[in-house]
Amino acid sequence: MDKNVQYINAKGSLLDRNRIMTINKKNEKKQIYADNIVIATGMRPKTIQEVPGMTENSITSDDIFWLNKPPGKTLVIGGSYVALECAGFLSGLGYDTTLMLRSIPLRGFDQQMADLVLRHLEHSGVHIVRGTPKSNTKQKDGRLEVTWQSGSDVYDTVLLAIGREANTKDLGILDIGVDVDQNTGHIVGGYGGESERTSIPNIYAIGDILHGRPELTPVAIQAGKLLARRLYGTSLEAMDYELIPTTVFTPLEYSCVGLSEEEAESRFPDEIEVYHSYYKPLEYSLPHSSSEHCYIKVVCLRQFPHKVIGIHITGPNSGEVLQGFAVAMRTDSLTLQVLQSSVGIHPTTAEELVKLHITKRSGLDPTVSEC
Repeated sequence: MDKNVQYINAKGSLLDRNRIMTINKKNEKKQIYADNIVIATGMRPKTIQEVPGMTENSITSDDIFWLNKPPGKTLVIGGSYVALECAGFLSGLGYDTTLMLRSIPLRGFDQQMADLVLRHLEHSGVHIVRGTPKSNTKQKDGRLEVTWQSGSDVYDTVLLAIGREANTKDLGILDIGVDVDQNTGHIVGGYGGESERTSIPNIYAIGDILHGRPELTPVAIQAGKLLARRLYGTSLEAMDYELIPTTVFTPLEYSCVGLSEEEAESRFPDEIEVYHSYYKPLEYSLPHSSSEHCYIKVVCLRQFPHKVIGIHITGPNSGEVLQGFAVAMRTDSLTLQVLQSSVGIHPTTAEELVKLHITKRSGLDPTVSEC
């Protein structure tokens, strides 16, 4: 390896704070000693064990790209961003797609924005079913009959995207005293003042398995880089888990950074101001595409200087738009005045952010006319 990293294709478990036992597919065992150990085993999709036929007759989001044949008519079960993304791209590829929701979509995200995403999915051809599955039965022709409270239908593929669980079982971490959250199985960090340090001083955890941290690939990459630099003495910089931007890659992208409107109102009751606007992206004009779900919302503190505490965008390429604004928010000096005094780049989606002037409290129509 050009980076002087030894790769071992084997399953590992901890024997103690310094020793790992590995076993490969040939059932060969080997012990490894290390001064420091980093656990980064990620998460795996959950299944629905209690529903007859669901586990054996369904695939998960991890399996969809390994299919040997087209998925055909597909039922996606779940309200997570993974579920909505899968439903979106399957429908976009031309497959008859149904999304089954038990409750709200995109739990933890701003619910007004989540509703816009869901409505656009439905507008683009995804069927929405409310309920929970009761059975999944394979028929003689290989197709799958799924029943729920208010109906049933037959599908070629059933895809579960109901969430993911920490891949910490069989690692031996409980036996050696690593602190694990009893409800989620996530490893608890924060010991010794380091977010990634576990209850065993030389054992660290990064990524999705770290309790209470954003379950996002770029977060794991950044945290891993910074941890490596600290372990090898080239830096003291720690990971900052605040103001992490993210994007839901549904057909209509939803990007956000900071607090949702619900979180802001809960944290600062009667102290927030929400500036918002619908807009029409330039690329929608020529084909006369509907822009009814393209929307921008900026959540500010009401008191001067009106600090920006949340930005939310639905629209094409919203991830590209939001990245720069997320950097500005991290300076802790982004205010409404800074936004409004900035000159927009015309004609772009990003300029809609610096043009915001209508508040929700005013009751004025936030629909903006075309230029």
